[in-house]
Amino acid sequence: MDIRSIVEAHYRELRALLESCEKSVPLVAQMAEKVVATLRAGGKIITAGNGGSAADAMHMTEELLGRYKGNRRPLPAVCLAADASALTCIANDFGYEQVFARQLEALGRPEDLLILFTTSGKSPNLLAAQETAKRKKIFTIALLGRDGGKLKGRADLEWIVPHDQAARIQEVHTWVMHVMLEAVEIELGGS
Repeated sequence: MDIRSIVEAHYRELRALLESCEKSVPLVAQMAEKVVATLRAGGKIITAGNGGSAADAMHMTEELLGRYKGNRRPLPAVCLAADASALTCIANDFGYEQVFARQLEALGRPEDLLILFTTSGKSPNLLAAQETAKRKKIFTIALLGRDGGKLKGRADLEWIVPHDQAARIQEVHTWVMHVMLEAVEIELGGS
């Protein structure tokens, strides 16, 4: 297979996946509305994920703290995967399964919103964060893939990208994140 064939195959696969997700557009709008409402009410956006999904979680918070498209005031956002010293301290002292839950215990408030990025829905540290959020009455959005894994049905809002490849799932998660960010900038100024 040559490079052009790879590009064309990826394009066709992503296009078909996006077309299969069309029925979920109202759910994405509902998620974006919740992000806007949380920020408008003075809450913060808290994100978490592992590996490439950690990068997605960090991407979302940096856009809220900095800017997406237009200049606007910085918005409160924290990525639980971003602080290497906190992650390694908590992992060393309490186990890797607690790296997000322990931070959420300290930083999360009921007016906040937790967004979990995961292609599998199986990570014990995300499951622990979800349980901490539920106990603390923090609203949660889960962006999932495959069959949703053990996180399926636990978040207040969830979207399962119907695909088995992490790359395609993350590409769609990025689209959802950008929709949320666009809504924030339109509703809260700066776009």
